[in-house]
Amino acid sequence: MITHLEGRLVEKTPTYIVIDCNGVGYWVNISLNTFSQLPDSERVKVYTYLQVKEDAHTLFGFFDKSERELFTLLISVSGVGAATARVMLSSLSPTQLRSAIINNEVRTIQSAKGIGAKTAQRIILDLREKVLKLSEDPSLPTLPQGQPHKEEALAALEVLGYPRKTAEGVVGKILSQSSEELSVEQLIKQALKQL
Repeated sequence: MITHLEGRLVEKTPTYIVIDCNGVGYWVNISLNTFSQLPDSERVKVYTYLQVKEDAHTLFGFFDKSERELFTLLISVSGVGAATARVMLSSLSPTQLRSAIINNEVRTIQSAKGIGAKTAQRIILDLREKVLKLSEDPSLPTLPQGQPHKEEALAALEVLGYPRKTAEGVVGKILSQSSEELSVEQLIKQALKQL
């Protein structure tokens, strides 16, 4: 498998790049996330994933290893192909996507074009544990603080009889305004004051 390419950037578009490696030009499909991070300099390096099918060999490129790892996890989910995974990584940054999977944020995952509720739930169900392990890697960017307790607080508020959508709005607002990490209890208490 081709694990990375390093060479002269010949062409750069939002969906693909062409890299010249010692006289051989490689067409590499990319996400918008990779497009925005790739420098316009002459020499670039991208981490790659080679998808081999009966009728085609398709090369996908990523700015960093964490995005490639997330891509390979996504395509392992039934019903999620390479095109869908690339759209997801174009709609959400790898950090946002990891956070959404870990925190059961179906709506965030659904915000990517072509992802329905069932597919979003399947992605969370299949990948949550794997993404949690991946998130323990110290070389990856950290997830936003306060997020680990979000799901527990939402579940508690639902048990108390508050609609999930309403609770998500209030808890999300509290987390975005808080400068420190809140415990589950603090989160629930603040949410109850606003509900």
